[in-house]
Amino acid sequence: MSLLEVRGLVVGYGPHPVLHQVEFDVEEGEVCVLLGLNGAGKSTTVNTIAGLLRPQAGEVRLDGRSLGRRSPSARVKQGISLCPEGRRVFPRLTVRQNLRLGAWSQRRSPRAVREQQDLVLDYFPRLVERADQLAGTLSGGEQQMLAVGRALMSRPRLLLIDEASLGLSPALATTVWEVTSRIRDGGTTVLMVEQNAGALPFADRALLMEKGTVLHTAVGEQIRNVNLREAYLGA
Repeated sequence: MSLLEVRGLVVGYGPHPVLHQVEFDVEEGEVCVLLGLNGAGKSTTVNTIAGLLRPQAGEVRLDGRSLGRRSPSARVKQGISLCPEGRRVFPRLTVRQNLRLGAWSQRRSPRAVREQQDLVLDYFPRLVERADQLAGTLSGGEQQMLAVGRALMSRPRLLLIDEASLGLSPALATTVWEVTSRIRDGGTTVLMVEQNAGALPFADRALLMEKGTVLHTAVGEQIRNVNLREAYLGA
């Protein structure tokens, strides 16, 4: 069953559209990679899903219901959480404090917050050692782990991750991608924006985006098909 449905999405900045009739589904319980070069419209897509941008046409549905003009905070309550490009951690707050801020929508249930924090720290054990350290003193890889962890603190059904590998070494990027499989197995569907085709082996579904449209969709073993990589490299 499709958890997320994007239908006929047209989004632009002023009179200039960036997305042109974008359509795709993300099934519940999968990792989906939205792959494309810089400027393809990937970030615009996830920012629209998160409610940060309003479409000029089309709609986004969660569980078959249109999200309409719901605010970003309302979408968080409905189960959508965004880990934005550039990490955007709070540098003068500790790792623990950053995580707690991500749990704002769960603040009425301290037990649920503690349980979710334990789960996040299990995904990213390096953050256990850094729990009382200021986020601004972390390495780039550790900040990315914290950014993903903070987005998970709202206990989302759908986690949007924008360019997790940006600026990371191949080893650290792989570490973050591997965790998305565990997040999926824990019951959270993941839509991950990437320029790096190295994310494809960790995907259950891959979408190739170019110039504001989704050109190809691949599922399962199709993702390993060399033609998808050739299409991307030739984009």
